Amino acid sequence: MADEMEFIEQGLQRSQIDEFFADELARAGYGGMELAPTPMGMQIVLKAEKPGMVIGKGGKNIRKITTQLEERFDLEDPQIDVQEVDEPDLNAQIVADRLANALERGWYFRKAGHTTIDRIMEAGALGAEIVLSGKVTGNRGRVEKFNRGYIKHNGEPAEEIVDHGKGVAVMKLGTIGVSVKIIPPEAKLPDDFEIHEDADIEDLVVDEEEAGEELEELLEGEGEDAEAEEATEPDAADEAAVEEIVEEDVEVEEGAAATSPPDTDADVEEELDELAEDVEEFEDVDEDAEETAEELLEEMEDESEEGEE
Repeated sequence: MADEMEFIEQGLQRSQIDEFFADELARAGYGGMELAPTPMGMQIVLKAEKPGMVIGKGGKNIRKITTQLEERFDLEDPQIDVQEVDEPDLNAQIVADRLANALERGWYFRKAGHTTIDRIMEAGALGAEIVLSGKVTGNRGRVEKFNRGYIKHNGEPAEEIVDHGKGVAVMKLGTIGVSVKIIPPEAKLPDDFEIHEDADIEDLVVDEEEAGEELEELLEGEGEDAEAEEATEPDAADEAAVEEIVEEDVEVEEGAAATSPPDTDADVEEELDELAEDVEEFEDVDEDAEETAEELLEEMEDESEEGEE
């Protein structure tokens, strides 16, 4: 369980650090982070809309954040690199925080959702999705979705290509969760393809002479392989000798299991004489049986005549 617990602790620590940056750098337009352990310490890359506010005057704010990371999360020598977000409307985390702030300021959720997703598509995104969940209107919670373009929900593209962002709007009736997904303009999806209308067909046509030469080389290679196989195969004479040996073994086994038939005429005559003697014995037995039967019949007739008298 040591490895599993280590992965769980790393994921929990990453989530806690992300929440810390979201709270501390909300005014600077926090756009996400990346953690990379190095031999020199933990390398942290921060994305922000206003890098100047993250660094602070004379680096005061960045030193404060570094000290808090060492004390709260027990990080050894964290090295923070702040990068500016080129297009804030294509950063899912920044868009989610903006939408949450708009809802807290009193914007109607439909107007805020449509306006936000239109800005995302105008910035050049291939697709976007906004999900609002909670007590949007009234005391009953529900889910509202806003979709534009093309979005991936499953598989590796959903994890590697789609940019995810989450925010929370604290309202009087309760909290509203904000989830934003954006596919950036430069994303290359697995099912993308291009049609070149001005392509030169000659580059794609195969030369018949070159194809014939390649075919001959392939056939020669197959012929060499066949000769090598024939060289390794046993000769016909060897196969015949092996078959004879196998047949002899089979005959010997059959002879051991069953009785051998008579080989000479003398043996045949002896067996015929024995059979004739057996037949004569059976005939004698039949004659004795007939005599006994006749005697029994005579006795029975005599007894019947005496009884009549």
